[in-house]
Amino acid sequence: MVRNAAALMALITAFLYLITAVGATETEPEEMETEASVILLHGMGRTRRSMATMASRLADSGYRVVNLDYPSTGASIETLSEGVVAETVRDCRLAHPSAPVHFVTHSLGGILVRQYLQTRRLPPGSRVVMLSPPNQGSELADLLKDWFLYRWIMGPAGQQLGTAEDSVPNRLGPVDVPVGIITGDSTLEPWFSARLPGPDDGKVSVARARLAEMDDFLVVHKSHGFIMNDTQVIDQTIHFLEHGRFRHDH
Repeated sequence: MVRNAAALMALITAFLYLITAVGATETEPEEMETEASVILLHGMGRTRRSMATMASRLADSGYRVVNLDYPSTGASIETLSEGVVAETVRDCRLAHPSAPVHFVTHSLGGILVRQYLQTRRLPPGSRVVMLSPPNQGSELADLLKDWFLYRWIMGPAGQQLGTAEDSVPNRLGPVDVPVGIITGDSTLEPWFSARLPGPDDGKVSVARARLAEMDDFLVVHKSHGFIMNDTQVIDQTIHFLEHGRFRHDH
């Protein structure tokens, strides 16, 4: 009797497990279909590790995070945009066809997204947060572009970030997606800051981070190399992705 009861319980348990497993398999595609992706693009000369803190917080907030590692010093802005950026967006859209594809970028990453959006569109509901982007170029690129060491370390993209009218940042047209920009006014590189006009983050002046079509703009007391790890910046990034604006304290 005991043996029969135990066998019956085992069958019931197996049956319930099968129902649960089948249910999970059937509902998983629907859940994935509505899941928003966030693509992270690090800055020049950095790696995906520089965006790891941001990636972790975004994942905790429920986003599907793609923290992209790309050869920022190995190719031109156009090549990087047409290659790694376009391929990553395509992969996200194939996995989640109806979901937004957001971007969170640091420095050069913002210019890659602008280049991508010259000829393509993101799904409805997508948003972009740029951290310390040289949207109007950087005087440092003007100053250093002829130095052999700079050309060797920063590669083709480093030659494209100047302030001339024909530089890549200044010849790109407006982008048709909500954009929020956060930049810094604190520096750990006074030698560079002395060569930048007005407040700056050690690499990009506050004025040159702006875009005419941006939806919101925020200046924080952080430096260029570490702005993406700041708790306030991460909180504001998530707020913009959710609401299309930053939280402004009055």
